[in-house]
Amino acid sequence: MLTSTPGARRRFVATALFLGAAVSLTACGEQRGTDVAVGSSTTSPRSSPSSPGASPYVEPGTVDGAPHNGDNNAYRRSGEMSPASAKDAQKEADRIEPVLKRLWGQKKWDPKSVRAALLELGYEEERTGPKGKRLGGTLTVREMYPRYEVDHNVTPEGALIGLRVHDDACVTAFVQKTNYEVKTNGPFMETGCFEPPYGH
Repeated sequence: MLTSTPGARRRFVATALFLGAAVSLTACGEQRGTDVAVGSSTTSPRSSPSSPGASPYVEPGTVDGAPHNGDNNAYRRSGEMSPASAKDAQKEADRIEPVLKRLWGQKKWDPKSVRAALLELGYEEERTGPKGKRLGGTLTVREMYPRYEVDHNVTPEGALIGLRVHDDACVTAFVQKTNYEVKTNGPFMETGCFEPPYGH
């Protein structure tokens, strides 16, 4: 007849509990083969919108599944343009693009040079009052947005261009050392004709 000591019983119970917990953890999330008929199609838990662990706040079409991505980035969405305004904005973009291409080729992307070249096309600088009310003009040229590098902000060389064509239409552009771009869009909620930077 085998007899056990109280210490041996405690070790046995502790070992049994440990093994039980380990089995439970390794089986977590597994689908049992007996639950699926041969030849049936199944979806993975990640691709199923009704998966038990899926966040109810994930928006369709978001790359990283970030909750409220659309709401958080609403400030980056431009307004809608009417077809007539979009057509007018494209005409202005077609006038601006060759100027930026020339400046880029000449390695002149500072705001002062860009502003002077665009004013030669007949645009007038946009003026605003103390509370941001527009007082006239349509063109704004400014330096690039600063970005954080290592331990401080750095403002890259280049110029941002915003041209207000109509209340619902803009030309948004930039020219910098590496490239230039000209596009049309409606105004942005907080920044007018300038596309806002990331990391609001």
